This record gives sequence, structure tokens and C-alpha cells, in this order.
Amino acid sequence: MISPLIIIASITLLIAVSINSIFKSDYGWFNRLRRPQWLTFEWAIPFIWIFVFICGVYSAYQLWIKKPGTTETWLFMAGYLLLEVLVMAYTPVMCKLRSLRAGTIIGATGFFWGLILAVFLWPISRESVFLLLPYLLWSPVGTYVTWEMIFLNPLD
Repeated sequence: MISPLIIIASITLLIAVSINSIFKSDYGWFNRLRRPQWLTFEWAIPFIWIFVFICGVYSAYQLWIKKPGTTETWLFMAGYLLLEVLVMAYTPVMCKLRSLRAGTIIGATGFFWGLILAVFLWPISRESVFLLLPYLLWSPVGTYVTWEMIFLNPLD
């Protein structure tokens, strides 16, 4: 039997690759935009997201091993799935629309969905909630950077 951790991680990777393949976007547009001067850690952002996704996978796994296969757990898995779709949609949709406002809205929506997920998870699996904390801490930073970029790039 395949480990639930491998299944969750595989689905996460499949969704990430699929969304980026389906929504091929003009990343060059985004790369040309001005950034806030204080954004000196942009080189670290891919590594931060890798860590956030690993924590998200383990968060879902912790819930699964706590209550495997129940209807409630499957509903939470759907919640994790929606959260990943929101996270992965941020860049391609923003670049396809060439709209930092769209990116800000998607980023904020993802944060609030993650917060709702964490609130409902709390009584069931605190470990899962703690593993969502990196996302809940990082997501507002990314959303704020995008929001700041709106004012630095008024024509975009």
C-alpha cells in the first residue's frame, strides 16, 4: 500500500505542475516590474515557498493519520486542495491578466481561506494547524509586496 504522505505529496506536485502548464503566462512582464526597495530577499522567495509547501503537505498528512478516510477528513483534503489551487493560481493568473490587483486579491483570498481552514482544523489536529503557520505568516508578506508593487508600477 502506498503511504498517504506519498499520495498527498504527489497530488500537491501534480497540481503545481498542472496549473503552471495550463496557464503559461508572461513571467517576463512580472520580472520587469519595479519592486519595493526593502525587498532585498527576493532570491529567497522560491526556497521559502518550497518550505511552505512541505509544511502544507505534512499538515494534510498529520490530519489524515489522525482521522484517516472519514468524510470530515476528505472535506478537509478538499479544503487543502482549494488552498493549493489559490496559491498556485497567484502568479500565472496575475501574469496572464497583467494585473497586480488580481495578484493581490488572489493572495488575500488564499490567506483568508488558509485562516478559515486553520480555525476549523484546530479542534481536530493542532499539529496540522502549526504546520500551516508558515503559510499563514508568509502569505501576507507576499500579498503586501504585490500590493506595494501596484503603486510602484501604476501603468501596469
